[in-house]
Amino acid sequence: MSTIDPETIHDVEGVPVHSVHRHDVIIVGAGLAGMRAAVEASDEFDVAVLSKVFPTRSHSGGAQGGIAASLANEEEDHWEWHMFDTVKGSDYLGDQDAIEIMVKEAPVVVREFEHYGTPFSRTPEGRIAQRKFGGHTKDFGRGGPILRACYAADRTGHALLHNLYEVCIKKEVRFYPEFYALSLIIRDNVCRGLVAWDVINGGVHVFHAKAVMFGTGGYGKVFEITSNALANTGDGLSLVLRAGLPLEDMEFVQFHPTGLYLQGILVSEAARGEGGYIINDKGERFMERYAPDKMELAPRDLVSRSIQTEINEGRGIGGEAYVYCDLRHLGEDAIMKKLPQIHELAWKFLHVDCTKEPIPIQPTAHYSMGGIPTNKDAQVLADGKERPVEGFYAAGECACVSVHGGNRLGTNSLLEASLFGRRAGKSMVRFLRGTREFPELPADAAKLAIKEIERFLSADGGERVADIREDLQGKMTDECGIFRSAEKLEAMVKDLGELEKRFEKIKIDDRSNKFNSDLLEAIELGHMLEFSELIVAGALKREESRGAHSRTDFPKRDDEKWLKHTLAWKKGDEITFDYKPVIITRFQPKERTY
Repeated sequence: MSTIDPETIHDVEGVPVHSVHRHDVIIVGAGLAGMRAAVEASDEFDVAVLSKVFPTRSHSGGAQGGIAASLANEEEDHWEWHMFDTVKGSDYLGDQDAIEIMVKEAPVVVREFEHYGTPFSRTPEGRIAQRKFGGHTKDFGRGGPILRACYAADRTGHALLHNLYEVCIKKEVRFYPEFYALSLIIRDNVCRGLVAWDVINGGVHVFHAKAVMFGTGGYGKVFEITSNALANTGDGLSLVLRAGLPLEDMEFVQFHPTGLYLQGILVSEAARGEGGYIINDKGERFMERYAPDKMELAPRDLVSRSIQTEINEGRGIGGEAYVYCDLRHLGEDAIMKKLPQIHELAWKFLHVDCTKEPIPIQPTAHYSMGGIPTNKDAQVLADGKERPVEGFYAAGECACVSVHGGNRLGTNSLLEASLFGRRAGKSMVRFLRGTREFPELPADAAKLAIKEIERFLSADGGERVADIREDLQGKMTDECGIFRSAEKLEAMVKDLGELEKRFEKIKIDDRSNKFNSDLLEAIELGHMLEFSELIVAGALKREESRGAHSRTDFPKRDDEKWLKHTLAWKKGDEITFDYKPVIITRFQPKERTY
């Protein structure tokens, strides 16, 4: 039986779909990267934004602590200091030309948000308030922590996201909420658009464009404990792989030190930036053993490993898999003014009043440093090195211009998404000024997408999507989590093979088109299984410890062999690798200590 009603199908330029939509620019993802690009391009061109969720539900709104910029609103700061901290935080894997652009343009980006109307918290003098954050220091690391994180209480991402949505509406950006991207249309190295599924009404739609941008976010949902929203299933990465393009540095996955115990929901680094302590079962501020100079404000990879080590060695609270984040000494007034969301989340999810008792926390999968390889103008690179795909761009967490390298500093994510989203918008404008015609739309543009939809809607095996997903998340956490080894990673390779065989035998109960969550979860699981292979294979290949990639069997960083970026393609069942050098300009690699 046909799963797509033939009465609703009509032929538009030979493409058997419900509708063909044409816009100069199609952006997939309505987070900070996508909407900031839309704002930039919409003054001159027709821009549309697709999102699998309503735009203001995008995961950028979950960011709490701040957006980094060397504004020097309350004390001396310089972009060079910010650059040094970012390079060092990346464990010297970040590309320094891209990092320099980011830190130099950061104050401009933040001031633009202020002028758009973002309600930043303020100093008594009325300036944008800034707080301390892990890894951000004075005087090239020779001084103590510095005030560099511009914030709106502990809802910074929420404030930025809603503000950008308002600006997009003002500029008449067209939104397609609850449209799920199924495939890219790339022919002869030219991106011609994409195919998407209408979640609300059902049906395959083709989006024909002169330029396409991905701002599809991260993939934390492949892990059991994560700060990521349910929607963060790495869809954009899988679509890029299927288009024959590479992904970069996928082995580098950041675990945030402080997620609510068993929930993974973020307890912002702002809690430690405002002076919160992390303590073990003995009541010790144990970070003095691991980072005596920076304590709780060491970079995230180091703090996460330290917490996990305490847990593994039996010093978790009551011997359990958590420690405490203690804010009580800050006082109720400071907590309710500067950290109100943390108070709310701790109470609602754990019934803990953090003004009176410490919060149980554990490391939580948080951020992907790797992703779609791009250049500094956000153009996606067909070979991962130099050759761009014409008309295809990416920015934000799904992209890898490599400003984060092996580990991201807190508050650099909102900055990167906004700043490189802005640069993507400018880059697309330059491209479109010289592009008069839409590229030709292939007659079979929707063929693979329709085939995938029909396959899932007729799936009648014995396996459940939820069971496979749960097994994937548990195994990725256990075997490819904070600490890794060849033994664990090789076991994960076998586990993925078994999970993929099970995935071929799934059953879908809901055969309808409208609001079919069974269908969407099956597609998402397919994406998760695909790119998880690259995470595991890249981690197995990289025989060193660097940043968030920590190998117990190779505990040292190895610059001689591994000071390079990983590029990986998936062709059929085979994963192929290539490498490219790290761009080093101002700061030569040295031992990373805190």
